[in-house]
Amino acid sequence: MKFINLSPLLLLFVAVALLSSCSKDNDSNIIFSHVDLGKYESRLEVPKLTGGDNLFIQHSVKIGNDSVMTYCLEYNPAKNHSRWVAFRFDGKTRDLGSGRTNAWADDPKLPKKYQIGYGAFSRYTRGHLCASYDRQYNTEANRQTFYMSNMSPQQYDFNSNYWTAFENYVQDIGRDATFADTLYVVKGGTIDQTLGTVKSSGGKSVVIPKYYFIALLRFKAGEYSAIGFWVEHKDDYGYSGNNYAPRSVVSNKAVTIDFLESKTGIDFFHNLPDQKESAIEAEDIETLKDIWF
Repeated sequence: MKFINLSPLLLLFVAVALLSSCSKDNDSNIIFSHVDLGKYESRLEVPKLTGGDNLFIQHSVKIGNDSVMTYCLEYNPAKNHSRWVAFRFDGKTRDLGSGRTNAWADDPKLPKKYQIGYGAFSRYTRGHLCASYDRQYNTEANRQTFYMSNMSPQQYDFNSNYWTAFENYVQDIGRDATFADTLYVVKGGTIDQTLGTVKSSGGKSVVIPKYYFIALLRFKAGEYSAIGFWVEHKDDYGYSGNNYAPRSVVSNKAVTIDFLESKTGIDFFHNLPDQKESAIEAEDIETLKDIWF
């Protein structure tokens, strides 16, 4: 083996370069939450990450001695919109307790250059993906649902009178321990199929999804079942004012996870064993409705 003699000046240069590289890596771990990947990417609710310029971020709160994840997301800086948001209802997160905080804020885990401002969108509401009412077990968890990385520009009647039927359904079954020991949830809006863009309060162009989706995985007594929902984003469903969409619209929009994956390009529940994942995601939709409704 040959040994190469390095001059003291060259050794100093190498050491500085290594320290600089480590410092940058540490900074990006903090900002982009890549440090969370090993801990969180194996969770059942987390879809397969696309990587590239997309940023993986998770938010958690401390409950007793436990760190409990509020939700996680994959954020696309070019579209100024999350690709999806994922969370779960279980023994620690299904409880009701705190109220709505209305604590609108930019996501502190996004670099400032990607923050869009937390004021209202022009002509569109700030529609929660992980709903405020999804996270009621802890005041700080509810506060985190008001980060703009969790918001999507939604038409008013769609958000207030139609999409809310889907949110209520998820919350009802998520909090029902007789229905599911754990309910794994993924929500999002399509960032590649859009209705154009809208300006944020910070002057950024934010995509307006043309479709919204929900993927659910139920675990009960050792068995899994999964179902999806695919909803067009429009304001003329006929529900406004005090007229809200009934539960029947939710079942009418039910689809298989296979269908949802074909529409979104997202690999849901990929952390299940392959054989189990394939069987669950292709199950007959009418059979699924008997389980889920």
